[in-house]
Amino acid sequence: MKILILPGDGIGPEIVGQAVRVLEKFKAEGVPIELSHGLLGGAAHDAHGHPYPEVTQQQARAADAILLGCVGGPQYDTLPRAVRPEQGLLGIRKDLKLFANLRPAMLYPELAASSSLKPEVVAGLDIMIIRELTGDIYFGQPRGRRTNAAGEDEGFDTMHYAKSEVERIAHVGFRTAMKRNKKLCSVDKANVLDTSILWREVVTEIGKQYPEVQLSHMYVDNAAMQLVRAPKQFDVIVTGNIFGDILSDEASMLAGSIGMLPSASLDASNKGLYEPIHGSAPDIAGQNKANPIATVLSLAMMMRYSFSREDLAQRIETGVRKVLASGARTGDIALPGEAVIGTKAMGDALVAAV
Repeated sequence: MKILILPGDGIGPEIVGQAVRVLEKFKAEGVPIELSHGLLGGAAHDAHGHPYPEVTQQQARAADAILLGCVGGPQYDTLPRAVRPEQGLLGIRKDLKLFANLRPAMLYPELAASSSLKPEVVAGLDIMIIRELTGDIYFGQPRGRRTNAAGEDEGFDTMHYAKSEVERIAHVGFRTAMKRNKKLCSVDKANVLDTSILWREVVTEIGKQYPEVQLSHMYVDNAAMQLVRAPKQFDVIVTGNIFGDILSDEASMLAGSIGMLPSASLDASNKGLYEPIHGSAPDIAGQNKANPIATVLSLAMMMRYSFSREDLAQRIETGVRKVLASGARTGDIALPGEAVIGTKAMGDALVAAV
């Protein structure tokens, strides 16, 4: 297993460091793991002048899977857009053709009281959000800044999807639904956007190949409302890049904290980039406060999807459940009055439980 470690920025090195301890434990047991380390985002810009430099590109292409922390920070806000840390993340996704982003939102029973919704609304929550990752308004052309006919500055971006892009992410959605509860909700804005009209047509057509799956369609504004009103109506959601970005962050709070949610970004052969869905949290970076659970759970997804090691994936997930059942809490998942532990202590507990 050739795994590239990209700690990134902010709290990235702290949380990734705890996940690497889990990999080192597996390696000590004889699991054939080969680790390499590289730079992405602001750290890469600091060292090489670019958020996704050539050296990282070569490392990423040679790896079987990649573990990423998070990128960005306020010190980079004044950089030209082309070399900001986030462009490194977009760049590696595009370079490796990582078109399918899987973001599970599952509520552990021990964290029901930490959810932003009433426990009876979210108890038993288990949603898989599948987000198309290499198209849509984030990559569409033309885009940029200009002066309009009235002499005002304006910005413009293009939402764009080709039929083939929708087809391949739809297949991922349906195949995932087949392995779960055979229920798929496709989210779009087909009442307003031509891009979404195409999306809905293509998903409906692909659905004919999966007659066992119950397919429904929902406008994104309604989906955002339904996630708060009755989230357990969903099992698998498939949607485009920008809608998936927003809805998966919303769903993270149903699970108690954005610090609990992992993700996998996969190519057609299940080579993947694995990362927590949260940001770099510069306000707590270096303070031993960050929750490493989402990063460790991202390893479980890596073992499952890229390496077909369900045994290791389940060891990690069972370990997380044991740690939560023991009452260990970082600040983001602690209730008022509960004892809080730091990143390193949570890492100690996770490694011991795994």
